[in-house]
Amino acid sequence: MKKLTPTQLNELNEKFQTFQPFEIIQWIITKAVNPVVTTNFRPYEAAILHAVTRVEPNLKVIWCDTGYNTPQTYKHAHQVTEQLNLNIKLYIPQQTAAYRDAIFGGIPEVNSSQHDEFTKQVKLEPFQRAMQEQKPDLWFTNLRKGQTSFRDSIDVLSYSKDGILKVSPFYHWSDEQLDSYLEEHNLSNEFKYFDPTKVLSNRECGLHA
Repeated sequence: MKKLTPTQLNELNEKFQTFQPFEIIQWIITKAVNPVVTTNFRPYEAAILHAVTRVEPNLKVIWCDTGYNTPQTYKHAHQVTEQLNLNIKLYIPQQTAAYRDAIFGGIPEVNSSQHDEFTKQVKLEPFQRAMQEQKPDLWFTNLRKGQTSFRDSIDVLSYSKDGILKVSPFYHWSDEQLDSYLEEHNLSNEFKYFDPTKVLSNRECGLHA
């Protein structure tokens, strides 16, 4: 899709403040040639997956599985995938967990010199490979205001560092609003989620910032 100018981006972000997520998705997806949604099945991911597949049921869902998800997250992912009949495109690290355990001795501490390489192996490389293979021009995410300082600086529409238009339809929504959405549409949620590259919930993992 044609790249938006900064003025167009600002105008649309202002316009979308009065739109419901479903309306944002309907409006923007018609402009795309190859849209995708990414997920890690963290809390509230079922909302974005439900919303986008209501508009485009066969939308490609990119899941970069680090291999370190909790059993609860894997069960949740299976349930949501079955319920919404998701078109999952799964990407996993090239190295096994056993290999990384031997090299790093487990998950490196955030301030360890090994943490950057660990993050590259389990998250950044699979994600970059996914984007290179799928070649999206529109990327749906469930980023929301208030999650991290970086996410506070973007909006519904923003551009990735690779120039892909990112769309966060629920950007202005609160947890309470999402709770109501999940209940209304009979969608499950799962809070026993663990990201080995972030550890703390207010840190960025490198995919967005």
